[in-house]
Amino acid sequence: MNLKKLSMHPDLDCFAPATEAEKEYMVQMRPSTTFFKDGVKRLKKNPVAMVSFFVIVLITLSSIFLPFFWPYSYDAQLGVSPGKPVDASYANLGPFEYGRTEEARMEAGEKIFPHIFGTDQFGRDYFIRVVYGARISLAVGFFASLIVLVIGLTIGSIAGYCGGKVDLVIMRIVDIIYSLPDMLMVILLSTVLKDALAPIIEGTILMKLGTNMISLFIVFGLLYWVSMSRQIRGQILSLREQEYVLAAQATGAPGKWIILKHLLPNCISVVVISTALQIPSAIFTESYLSFLGLGVNAPMPSLGSLASDALNGMNSYPERLVIPAIVISLIVLSLNLFGDGLRDAFDPKLNG
Repeated sequence: MNLKKLSMHPDLDCFAPATEAEKEYMVQMRPSTTFFKDGVKRLKKNPVAMVSFFVIVLITLSSIFLPFFWPYSYDAQLGVSPGKPVDASYANLGPFEYGRTEEARMEAGEKIFPHIFGTDQFGRDYFIRVVYGARISLAVGFFASLIVLVIGLTIGSIAGYCGGKVDLVIMRIVDIIYSLPDMLMVILLSTVLKDALAPIIEGTILMKLGTNMISLFIVFGLLYWVSMSRQIRGQILSLREQEYVLAAQATGAPGKWIILKHLLPNCISVVVISTALQIPSAIFTESYLSFLGLGVNAPMPSLGSLASDALNGMNSYPERLVIPAIVISLIVLSLNLFGDGLRDAFDPKLNG
């Protein structure tokens, strides 16, 4: 920068306007983003979480769409045809084995789709029963987690925002539920509700689900919301003293509006992480109850009931216990790893 002689004022002629290229070079602004976009970027950088996510998607899509294209039904007994004698050779077939009727049809030149995992003691294709069992377990896990989310979110929000006696009463109820033996109460409630629901749902569309399935959802709604509610309450207790909440209260905004518009949107990371980690717990609980005979009603399969049948020697291949056990382990492990990845990506405390 040059100065005029005997003057401290700068020479304005020495300053030329910057070109557009120079402006773009000097002004480097970060693209606009959101908390969700930042979390997704961090999640994509976690290879374990992404592999687990694709495993979950693959199993879910297979369990949903594969039964529509598979030539066998989960409840169809292949050796039983109306007006024809029962072909007992279909029972307990090994992998890629065929019944006598199928062998005769193959000798006549007809193509028969193989039984990849064989058949069970009633002549039902075992592979499609495993696929359908995975569908049932995933459906129970997702819907049970949705029930837990709605109840836990509502009660936790009320307790955290209202505080005082309301918070005290709700937290004491939570402490009582926490003190109960978890699995014992699940088994007890499932048994009691199953008998109590039978006359209520008789003749309704709910009969298709069965009393065991409905009682299972009720059990989740009664017992498993406490963890979610405590986490939401803790978040709202720390947020309700923020300036924007106090400003909304000063303008006369109702509590419901403040919770929905200000508090819950800032708890989204806790909601997402807690829900993702609740799903594998619900799937494991459903599989365990089905293993004990308190899950889905026959002939509808579940991974737990399939494992129970194999363990109790109801077919000639007890090693089939390994198949549903592997599927359960794969689903639960993938969901847990993906939930850990969500926690690492969306928890602000872990990301500075």
